[in-house]
Amino acid sequence: MSATILDGKTVANALQEEIAGRVEQFKSETGITPCLAAVLVGEDPASQVYVRNKERACEKVGMASELFRMPEDISQQDLLALVNQLNQDDNVSGILVQLPLPKHLDASEVLDAIDPKKDVDCFHPSNVGLLSQGRPNFLPCTPHGVVQILKHFDLPTAGKNVCILGRSDIVGKPLALMLMQRTSETCGPDYANATVTVCHSRTPNLKELTAQADILVAAIGVAKFVTADMVKPGAIVVDVGINRTEEGLCGDVDYDALLEVAGAVTPVPGGVGRLTVTMLMENTLKAAMLQAK
Repeated sequence: MSATILDGKTVANALQEEIAGRVEQFKSETGITPCLAAVLVGEDPASQVYVRNKERACEKVGMASELFRMPEDISQQDLLALVNQLNQDDNVSGILVQLPLPKHLDASEVLDAIDPKKDVDCFHPSNVGLLSQGRPNFLPCTPHGVVQILKHFDLPTAGKNVCILGRSDIVGKPLALMLMQRTSETCGPDYANATVTVCHSRTPNLKELTAQADILVAAIGVAKFVTADMVKPGAIVVDVGINRTEEGLCGDVDYDALLEVAGAVTPVPGGVGRLTVTMLMENTLKAAMLQAK
């Protein structure tokens, strides 16, 4: 068996083209150009790459972007003041505070300060609450990207056993919430209605659980953690991880080994990461539309 490669670039390009068309229509109807404001604190190299990718994506779909570079030693008060300034700016559709923040800053307080209507990362408690009830303002970017990849390759989740490795607020928890709903806001009931198991560092018999999964999502942050013996033959494996090692970038799964076991697998790089940025564009357009009402 040789696994199907779930190429995120292909999916992202198709979705960005579709988003660009809707952005153009929105601009012509309202005279408003959706704008994403990104806040980057410090000089973290990975964060700078991520922000640059988001700026390029905005340009590609016809949106505006603004980057606010803040010094590493910015105070909590000054950072909150900037967020409030962006909240009040009618030209800003969506606000993104690039994580992680320096340790002296309280990230939760900063994220909570973002206007929920501009919270395009879907981190604000009110947006997380609406997501849990199946009536979201926005869908969190990386989990939504996972669902879009599955839809593009016609790999439905309804009635399937889905195992998610990782319980983070960014990926594991929100993805579980989305897949447990009766329907997906963007992809329909075939891409919801799953039986979901969320595993983490305190889960016993981990291999037993992962080996039962029809769809395995790795979002645990450990390089090549998922080995071939943890995967059911023919299972779909979505690798959300991105780890920098001496050999280069790799995901949370042992990709080469899984190619001979899994039915389908996402590569790293070139998988989910492309979709994360794309779904941020989707949310920024939706934010602009909500604010234009």
